[in-house]
Amino acid sequence: MATFLYKLGRAAFRRRRLVALLWVALLAIAGVGAATAPTATSSSFSIPGTEAQRAFDLLEERFPGAGADGATARVVFKAPEGQKMTDAAHKAVVEDTVAALKSGSDQIVQVTDPYTANAVSQNGSTAYVSVSYKVNAMELTDETREALKQAGESAQGKGLTVEVGGDALQTMPEQGASEAIGIVLAGFVLVITFGSLVAAGLPLLTAVIGVGIGVSAITALANVLDLGTTTSTLASMIGLAVGIDYALFIVSRYRSELAEGRTKEDAAGRAVGTAGSAVVFAGLTVVIALVGLAVVNIPMLTKMGFAAAGTVVIAVLIALTLIPALLGFAGDKVVSRKQRKGTAKASDKPNGGTRWARFVIRRPLMVLIVGVLGLGAIAVPAASLEMGLPDDGVKPTSTSERRAYDALSDGFGPGFNGPLLVVVDGDKATADRTVSTIKRLDGWAAVTPATPNKAGDAAMITVVPKDRPSSTATEGLVHDIRDATGDDVLVTGATAMNIDFSQKMNDALVPYLALVVGLAFVLLTLVFRSVLVPLKAALGFLLSVVAALGAVVAVFQWGWLGSLFGVEQTGPIMSMMPIFMVGVVFGLAMDYEVFLVTRMREAYVHGERPGEAIVTGFRHSARVVTAAAVIMIAVFSGFIGMDDQMVKMIGFGLAAAVLFDAFVVRMAIVPAVLALLGHKAWWLPKWLDRILPNVDVEGEGLAQSTGEAGAAKPDLVKV
Repeated sequence: MATFLYKLGRAAFRRRRLVALLWVALLAIAGVGAATAPTATSSSFSIPGTEAQRAFDLLEERFPGAGADGATARVVFKAPEGQKMTDAAHKAVVEDTVAALKSGSDQIVQVTDPYTANAVSQNGSTAYVSVSYKVNAMELTDETREALKQAGESAQGKGLTVEVGGDALQTMPEQGASEAIGIVLAGFVLVITFGSLVAAGLPLLTAVIGVGIGVSAITALANVLDLGTTTSTLASMIGLAVGIDYALFIVSRYRSELAEGRTKEDAAGRAVGTAGSAVVFAGLTVVIALVGLAVVNIPMLTKMGFAAAGTVVIAVLIALTLIPALLGFAGDKVVSRKQRKGTAKASDKPNGGTRWARFVIRRPLMVLIVGVLGLGAIAVPAASLEMGLPDDGVKPTSTSERRAYDALSDGFGPGFNGPLLVVVDGDKATADRTVSTIKRLDGWAAVTPATPNKAGDAAMITVVPKDRPSSTATEGLVHDIRDATGDDVLVTGATAMNIDFSQKMNDALVPYLALVVGLAFVLLTLVFRSVLVPLKAALGFLLSVVAALGAVVAVFQWGWLGSLFGVEQTGPIMSMMPIFMVGVVFGLAMDYEVFLVTRMREAYVHGERPGEAIVTGFRHSARVVTAAAVIMIAVFSGFIGMDDQMVKMIGFGLAAAVLFDAFVVRMAIVPAVLALLGHKAWWLPKWLDRILPNVDVEGEGLAQSTGEAGAAKPDLVKV
């Protein structure tokens, strides 16, 4: 592989104008496709195989036009102290609001009058208007949302406290600011790392091009492939991360090859042949992790994974072709001014990476114990992980949704924000028996009479739990209803859907881990031609992910340091968080593993002793791996400042995972284990050695085929 990539890198360097033109043309085509594509609607969300999904499907079949999966909103009215919502003046305001809502949008299915729908609290202080829509929240038009907001604002100025809640106000959080912060911080780190604006700019430029092509392609195909609005968010986050990483490693290797006295063209070829080989395998691990999301069997996640994997493939191709082409345009400016003047320090002089590696080699057992115990302590809260989907109750108190949520809880009870919808597949007698059965259970606050459909062969029952939607008591009530009723009774609604979603994600975690870690183990065995190195890599990754989950639980579920990260209300951890972190962090962790250990393997294959190889790997790679990790932490940390609790949680979790994996596992535990294993670290059974193809990531075959001829005439003063 190294020889093929070497030739590819040299070809891209020589034909740089053609290569650059092709990528620019591809970006333009994708951009035009995105601009001319029809506006994408939200991807249909379904959870195949769950009771909540079967209930929704039954509702659509038996109650056509009811908008079972449509958006909902609640306009909550609270009377001043000592007054009631049944007062004539307040009643007139509510009725005017109901009329305004009915005429405000053609996407509305129904607007309920609180005085005829029993939607006034027992003490008369609170009332609410329920609004049902034909489409889900992401498909609501701006005009519909504006009409909802204006109806609430108009009533606000008439002596009542009015708040609007529900998923109708849900919009995708703006990502631009967070991405811009990440790019600025990445540029700052790259300038410090390379000492050259041109060298720092190349990874940023190519990463933006790759993300631009990927996201534009997703936008262009969104309607055809039914891709949701969140698909491009994940693709841009991952694409930006790996795009900067891959370019960073190739540019760094190119500068090292120049420092060894090679010609520019040969240095570009060798950079792609060696670091590029690592990029290919690192990219494959990320693709495996993202495509593996298909095992969860949730169509939305599968599409997100495939789309993000496509963006990673683009990032790999750009690193192998566009980077060497741009290096050809950059000339001597890709190295620092000191290198151009010949005053830079010798590349083999001990640096921070060298000194740290020697420290670890002298005390490997101590470093290993401290690293494992430290991450183990941080991982302890993960044992108390409670999964669910955060609702309006975890939003900042400055939002209308949170204030509406609190007002409903105060007026009608905490379970009112998460009613259960029971669907009966049967006649009225069956529905009445179901109501009686539910009333014999514990944990409910209200059970409405059954509402049959026109045909009389199905009915709906609303059950209001006593406790809040995300509580274990409410989850228990859902299971109790399902256990006490027959197969012709199905429980759904947002709360039940969240419970089923959480269970499905939990059930898929072990198969997903087995698939991703198993395939990556095989891949890393090919790369390192070792059994123990891939095993150590996988175990270290699991340790860092569990530690990151522990940190997430401590902050977002327990509330530790919550004020520091803007967490106003604790609650369950997002159901998809464990699998999402496994998928994303595994790919990035294997990036650092491949780039760091490949250089050690390269030194070992070329004759260095195990300890010397570790030092060599750190001397050449530690600075770049550190820069890559700092960049990723900066990119993910940018999302912590957002108001959306789910985005905040994802940003914090990914930043923590990269911090633990890069600086504790890869930079401390990995060299400590390799130092303890010595030559055994690179052991491979002879029978397996004969079976495995030789991919030559370390470039041994490349060195033989080129005969080291490239070092004859340096373009720069040797440093």
